Amino acid sequence: MAADVKSNVVHHCSADSLLSSLPDESVDMVYTDPPFGTQEDQTMTRRKSGKLVSKMQYSDRYEDYLEFLVPHLRGLRRVLKTTGTMYLHLDQRWSHYVKVLCDIEFGRDNFMNSIVWSYNYGGRSKTRWPEKHDDVLVYTKEIGRHIFNWDDIDRIPYAAPELQRVGRTPEEAARRVELGQVPTDVWSMSIVGTASKERTGYPSQKPLKLVKRCIVASSPPGGLVLDPFVGSGTTAAAALQCGRSFVVSDQNQSAIDTMKKRFEGLEVEFV
Repeated sequence: MAADVKSNVVHHCSADSLLSSLPDESVDMVYTDPPFGTQEDQTMTRRKSGKLVSKMQYSDRYEDYLEFLVPHLRGLRRVLKTTGTMYLHLDQRWSHYVKVLCDIEFGRDNFMNSIVWSYNYGGRSKTRWPEKHDDVLVYTKEIGRHIFNWDDIDRIPYAAPELQRVGRTPEEAARRVELGQVPTDVWSMSIVGTASKERTGYPSQKPLKLVKRCIVASSPPGGLVLDPFVGSGTTAAAALQCGRSFVVSDQNQSAIDTMKKRFEGLEVEFV
């Protein structure tokens, strides 16, 4: 971790302000979930016994969404260490266009994966296939030098465990089935449900399990994780739970208020 970057700090500022303050090659990895460019105002209300107890919202309107992203992509690449990786969480309507921008800024050869987060939750359209996934573009700073902690990644059950018996002893097959397999690039995970203990009430909150998988795979123990669009603070919470440090920002006062409640009692600084 770069000695001149103060860690476990939440900055109340814009993403570009945080990025411009960070030195070159100062962070170990990036997970970030920028605004999705829906051209709508995102709102979440919470009710208890029929009464409104909270309302949070932010604008997701941009004259040119791709133009908005370009300087941020450039800044993210600049601050990544040579061994670093970026996880860019996007709406499926924009991900194909943003990949072209990432190919330009990071280099096409440094594209590692396009992860599909499948959540299969909510209403069902009767005029098209229901849209139940987000895309996460994964780019390295320098392919081949990037960190990928294969042995540390959480395992999932085999879809066809009986196939593990082919060409193996019963004992070996049983061990493999018990251990499970490393996930592919399609991750089936629930959203943060209304009854979840990790729910903060902030719009578009992402599950800890998803972000922790990225952090464990692509950063060293004790490494520094960056998220300049941190929202409810999930990236910061995931970093702490994974034994990493963080530097994050958000310009929305509702996000700052949410994180102050979320990190109450922890050694997290707000500036």
